[in-house]
Amino acid sequence: MTASAPAHGTATPKLALAALGVVFGDIGTSPLYAFREAFAGAHGLAVDEASVLAVLSALFWAVTLVISIKYVAIVLRFDNQGEGGVLALTALAHRLATGSGRASGVVIIGGVFAAALFYGDAIITPAISVLSAIEGTLTVAPNATHLVVPVTVVILILLFVFQSQGTDRVGRLFGPITLLWFTSLALLGASSIIETPAVLAALHPGHALRFIAGEPHKAVVLLSAVFLALTGGEALYADMGHFGARPVRLAWYGLVCPALLINYFGQGALVLRDAAAVANPFYRLAPEAAVLPMVLLATAATVIASQATITGAYSMTLQATRLGFLPRVRILHTSDTERGQIYVPAVNWLMLLAVVWLVFAFKSSGALAAAYGIAVSGTMIITTVLAFYVRRITGGRSRALLLCLLVMFALLETLFLGANLLKIGDGGWLPLALGALLFLLLTTWKEGSSRVSAQRRRIDIPMQDFLRDAAPDVPTVAGTAVYLTSDPQLVPSALFHNLKHFKVMHERTVFLNVVNEEIPWMSNAQRVQVVQLKDNVYAVAARFGFREEPDVPSALSLAAAQGLVTEPMDTTYFIARSLIVDGPGELPRWRCALFSWMTRQSESAASYFRLPANRVVELGTQVML
Repeated sequence: MTASAPAHGTATPKLALAALGVVFGDIGTSPLYAFREAFAGAHGLAVDEASVLAVLSALFWAVTLVISIKYVAIVLRFDNQGEGGVLALTALAHRLATGSGRASGVVIIGGVFAAALFYGDAIITPAISVLSAIEGTLTVAPNATHLVVPVTVVILILLFVFQSQGTDRVGRLFGPITLLWFTSLALLGASSIIETPAVLAALHPGHALRFIAGEPHKAVVLLSAVFLALTGGEALYADMGHFGARPVRLAWYGLVCPALLINYFGQGALVLRDAAAVANPFYRLAPEAAVLPMVLLATAATVIASQATITGAYSMTLQATRLGFLPRVRILHTSDTERGQIYVPAVNWLMLLAVVWLVFAFKSSGALAAAYGIAVSGTMIITTVLAFYVRRITGGRSRALLLCLLVMFALLETLFLGANLLKIGDGGWLPLALGALLFLLLTTWKEGSSRVSAQRRRIDIPMQDFLRDAAPDVPTVAGTAVYLTSDPQLVPSALFHNLKHFKVMHERTVFLNVVNEEIPWMSNAQRVQVVQLKDNVYAVAARFGFREEPDVPSALSLAAAQGLVTEPMDTTYFIARSLIVDGPGELPRWRCALFSWMTRQSESAASYFRLPANRVVELGTQVML
């Protein structure tokens, strides 16, 4: 069992190629719909030169400021031992806020809400991406409108069904396919720009600023459309842990950013030549004979983009579980070499149901675009605020400059959020409602778990009292008894149940406490700490990072180096399973019922901690909240 983070080595170009498919899949498919949405619908901008140049100017500077400078140049520095994403950043900020109750609470609330919004992005991305790709067939077969939704649903079902196979095999194809995709974006865009080089005037920010100042009522449409080009920024940060910051930066600056901007400007040049092309400027950039191959390539690219966000949802679930915001869920590792390749069956099937419902409910990528921006813009703002807090606490070189830049980014992202909030009635309510529901679930589990632990601390006997007063005449039996405990200062209730029913103790007793650290990985040297409490009674702390899968038997085997030798076939694990009942506590009855339901959905401790099934004794205990 590897205990440290994956080493990235020195093969930066190879890692940059691999990062193309995983890290940039989401933002890389934005040209399918981002530019078009500025002119779509009843409230779209007029298709004239001023509007086209304003949209392109805003696109260029938004991508440059928010993605190239904020995320790639600055935020990638805010890693938690190599791991990125809003929960990893929250864990880092929370660790720095220790001792400041108010700041710690605000950090946790903000980070958890951002994580909840991330799930909204994770279900919208597959729906809007695959829909927009399949809609490309309408450019060559305009009478096939009725097939768009069914074909999209079939592709999405196949995508989710094959998640259990893992990305190990198809992952090798991701980089080359996405490389072909970005190369095609650049070639199509460049050929169009050559025909209409006047479009390059949009590089001047004045076009966007004059448009916003002259027509402020249209600025909302402009900003909400432009933001669609930024929607993969948060996923870029979340996935950095798989490859490291340097390969991500190389891929972005060397290929992805130039290809995206060239394609956007190519679409703008096409619309300047032919206003009717605004209906689907991406596919009309391609020669007629190349449209169908581009549809196939776009479909492959959107499947890869969807794969990236689905995997991101799995990783977010793993991190939330390790940090205590979700109950134990079944998590399967699908690769023997890549720890980031995991499969969470419960999340997979819930996401499939949600994504298929979205496709049937909205029926087009244009309709879904209204729902897309709010979740991502909210997450971006919280990421910026957390990064500001971390930099303010830790200091470092150029702190004043970085803090000023982060404030500027927060103001810019607030404008994007405001523009997206005005689309609540058109579908923007969806990610907010989903985020609120998930926030309720995450905080309910955290609050309920804290109250259960507090109640046990009040009821259970302190460990010191037990060690002092333990009856010496209790019969002993051969073997080692391992009692899992959440608080090493208290005697686990499973021991009392064992004495009550069996009236014996084992010749060796181990109280094992699993500690979930707010760092991604723990080395084997730091994995366990053994303390001998008295003759044949030991306390063991087993530490795991929030990106690791707890393996108690493996960790216990490391205790031999500290004098505690256990034989696997002579060791019995005792665990207590709580039954939550409503009581006179401060937790509202409906929330107590929700926590109880979540407890019942939790994976058993035996499976979660990878305990051998034939060596486990589970004893029930009732907890009143």
